[in-house]
Amino acid sequence: MMKVTLVTGGNTGLGYETARRLKELGHKVYISSRDENKGKIASEALGVDYVVLDVTDDASVKKAAQEIEHKEGRIDVLINNAGIPGPHAKPEDLTADMMLHVYDTNVFGIVRVTHHFLPLLKRSEAPVIVNVSSGLGSFGQVLNPDKIESKVNALAYCSSKAAVGMLTVQYAKTLPAIKINAIDPGPTNTGERFKHGIQSMQEATDAVVRMAAIDKTGPTGTFSNREGIIPW
Repeated sequence: MMKVTLVTGGNTGLGYETARRLKELGHKVYISSRDENKGKIASEALGVDYVVLDVTDDASVKKAAQEIEHKEGRIDVLINNAGIPGPHAKPEDLTADMMLHVYDTNVFGIVRVTHHFLPLLKRSEAPVIVNVSSGLGSFGQVLNPDKIESKVNALAYCSSKAAVGMLTVQYAKTLPAIKINAIDPGPTNTGERFKHGIQSMQEATDAVVRMAAIDKTGPTGTFSNREGIIPW
């Protein structure tokens, strides 16, 4: 049976490349974005389906879930990819409103999407959730002077991705029938927001594609990059 997969934030960057690769693997892919025009252009270029979904808007997420439920009856793979870098403000300049904006997308967005799509995932024979996190959210990576992550100080973004790690673990513990993992794409030149990466787009999506393809025997509650398990 063809896997039905949703990639949030799939109109550009890592989400776009993930959707392209999963389509090649035989998944029926839906990409989502806030901007309907950009989303439709991307979906047509990829040859995949599209649904309007703003992860910061509960009503939008609910409507998207209802649309896919009507068309497919279920989803097998949910890739929580949508995210924003937020401000690179100095700690003394960072405000709660700045933090809230980042968390609303990177953290609460995952909660909204997961909440509304869980009923569809539970209809799958082998449901999978992949949360796209970052090595910048890993305590082990940012405290290791040998890692590039230790050279970055982005308080809002880093802490939001650390929260994604705990969300992943807690969901995995409480939803044992679903394989739920976090991945770190690694430092990548995505072309739009981050232009100083050292990895190709294919390398950056290796981990998410690998985790999206697991079955009932696959891992859950893990954090990995393309090379394997990394510290939380």
